[in-house]
Formats: sequence, C-alpha cells, structure tokens
Amino acid sequence: MPNIGPMELIVVLVIVLLVFGPKRLPGLGKQLGSGMREFKDSITGSSKDDDEEELGHQLTAAQKSDAVADPADKPASKTGA
Repeated sequence: MPNIGPMELIVVLVIVLLVFGPKRLPGLGKQLGSGMREFKDSITGSSKDDDEEELGHQLTAAQKSDAVADPADKPASKTGA
C-alpha cells in the first residue's frame, strides 16, 4: 500500500480548491468538522445535550439551596415612610 506524501496532499488540495472554489472551502471545513464530531459522539455515546442537561440539574440544585438559605442573609426590605 503506497504512502501518501506531501506532494500527493498538495495535488488533492489543489483539485478540491478548483472543484469547490475558495468561497465554499471554509463552509466545507466547518461541515466536515461538525460531521466528524457528531460521528465521534455517536460512537462514544456522549453528546452536548447530555452535558447541558447535567449542568442544568446542577444549577437548579444550587438555586434551590440558595432559596432555602437563612433568611437573615437576605437584605431587609424597606417599608412605609
């Protein structure tokens, strides 16, 4: 099986540049990166949604503990006059 050297990579990149054009290359790179990330996440079984849900649960627990905090910690409300 032949090795891919720097000259072969340059030829492939030039062909890709000619086929897609310079304006579409950044978008293609972004799509390729997001596709690879989704593939990796599906293989490993993790996803951003799971991480965000866990973070949301942690924040809700912290907010609940703040709500149950000692009322003396809260500033007194001004009434009347």
